[in-house]
Amino acid sequence: MQFSFAYEKKKVIQALRYHFISRREIKVMMILVNVFAITAAILFYTQKIRPEPFLLGSLIWIAMMSGVWYILPYSIYKRASTFKEKFIIQFNDENIQLDNERGYVIWEWDQFDRYFESPYFFHLYFNAKTFFLIPKENMGEAFLHELRALLQKKIGK
Repeated sequence: MQFSFAYEKKKVIQALRYHFISRREIKVMMILVNVFAITAAILFYTQKIRPEPFLLGSLIWIAMMSGVWYILPYSIYKRASTFKEKFIIQFNDENIQLDNERGYVIWEWDQFDRYFESPYFFHLYFNAKTFFLIPKENMGEAFLHELRALLQKKIGK
């Protein structure tokens, strides 16, 4: 199975958001900040606390969401030259081969730790923080079905 692709900035940014939101530490931090902000809002409304803790909780929430939603994805996108190149990727039972004008790389299936599927991409993880995005755009339904089966067989979830 072979597929050629290039990245679209808007979709890559969304995929990076999915990556960050799926991280366990980000989820825990979001829950804790939301609980703190809601608790501060309730206590402020019942006049048990002054407005400063409520404002602090709101500012922390805004800063965290801005970081996860805007700052992190855009900074990763700007730093990575990968997203500006065109690729041809080949899937077979032994490995994945990725080609571009500068050369190629071959990844054995056992190099991947896990994968997951977002609306526009397959995220193939080498470890908890290193991954490669494969766009689903322009893949036919039959190709998508075959690729999902191959990924499930070779990597699993």
